[in-house]
Amino acid sequence: MLAVIFPGIGYHKDKPLLYYSVKLAKAAGYEVEFVDFSGIKWDKGDLRDKEKMNELYRMTSSIAEEQLAAVHFEEHEECLFISKSIGTAVAADYAVKQGINARHIFFSPVTLFPGSEKGIAFAGDRDPLADYGEIEEVCKKTGTELHRIQGGNHSLETGDVAKDLDALVEIMEKVKAFCGRG
Repeated sequence: MLAVIFPGIGYHKDKPLLYYSVKLAKAAGYEVEFVDFSGIKWDKGDLRDKEKMNELYRMTSSIAEEQLAAVHFEEHEECLFISKSIGTAVAADYAVKQGINARHIFFSPVTLFPGSEKGIAFAGDRDPLADYGEIEEVCKKTGTELHRIQGGNHSLETGDVAKDLDALVEIMEKVKAFCGRG
């Protein structure tokens, strides 16, 4: 079993959602591969500009293809793609282009991703970079299980530390269950 981590541009593998998801995937028996977008020059304003966002998407897609070129997906009975932010679009598109029947965990999807009936998504309803209503609509159409983070921003945080920690525990319980479904 293989899990591939597709981070956000500013949300790397050592931040809570991905860090703990990796630990849970490993505990469930997954080998883990990481895509790394750390070399990309960007600024937060780029994420609100459709043209710049499309360019970032093209760059991140190209990086993912390059970094995953040596991975033999066919050698794994199951693939789990865990993604955050722009990584959600990259992961979903990569699976389709490569013909990989991956299960997906989407954190803070930023665009209308080609969802999966074998997917689960977590989105904040106060995310300034994504339209929660659009995400909800796509999830309904594709059968992707959606979990709303009430008052959550793009990091799925509300600003209330105790509430955020409770939400992180709930999210990770769902991630753990999803990792075990394979």
